[in-house]
Amino acid sequence: MRQQKRLNKYGVLLSAMLAAACNNENKPAPVSEGGTANSVIVPAVISYDIVNEYPHDPAAFTEGLEYIEGFLFESTGQYRSSDVRKTDLKTGKVLLSKKMEDQYFGEGLTILNGKIYQLTYREGKGFVYDLATLKLLNTFTFSAPEGWGMTNNGALLIFDDGTNVLHYLDPNTFKEVKQLAVTDEHGPVNEINEPEMIKGFIYANQWQTDYILKIDTATGHVVGRADLGTLRQRAGIPPPSGSRNAPDVLNGIAYDATTNRIFVTGKNWSKLFEIKLDN
Repeated sequence: MRQQKRLNKYGVLLSAMLAAACNNENKPAPVSEGGTANSVIVPAVISYDIVNEYPHDPAAFTEGLEYIEGFLFESTGQYRSSDVRKTDLKTGKVLLSKKMEDQYFGEGLTILNGKIYQLTYREGKGFVYDLATLKLLNTFTFSAPEGWGMTNNGALLIFDDGTNVLHYLDPNTFKEVKQLAVTDEHGPVNEINEPEMIKGFIYANQWQTDYILKIDTATGHVVGRADLGTLRQRAGIPPPSGSRNAPDVLNGIAYDATTNRIFVTGKNWSKLFEIKLDN
């Protein structure tokens, strides 16, 4: 109901703007990159190049992906088989892993100050691990009905819940300090997933699409959109099936800030790609 109300609100706004444009051809509806409350932001089309391909465990139902200190860290989902793992980029070999208890469905993860923070899907519980050993250090709770993807801005944890809302948490108290609503030229953008902070913007998958969205962290507006559909074809993955737990979804963005590299993969994909975004 909350999502429908948001959609109605933005639908009314856009209808009014389009009507005004038709009544006065000299004053079209505004298209702006300024991010003001009454402007319509049309996302830029972001092209990309494939730089490298690497092997990826096809048994990994990828929910979260991070790159740090030369290694990939991944959170995998599904009840009775979720884990957190450290893998070798070039070979895809799992170097270290920690299986979750069967009642938890692993979701997004992020790394901050030598710790891994991981969400669960519908259990309202998060886990904190030591980066070097994957030893469990702490647990926390969150109030959103679902946990999806996770990132951080160097000070706060940021996670999404399947709607268009990004939640910001204090990593010490785990209290929510603010929210950010994600919108594009059509209104709220729901099912944001697997966010990654890159150069001050949040890049995120949108579930059941081949898109990566570039989100302005000041306004929540989607300012860029990349269609990665050709990666699906190159990985030998069929088009999205629409099933909630289908093993075909583009899901997983990791950023190497040292060398400015971006890595992407999907759930049960046998390949991980290094790409360069034209942004």
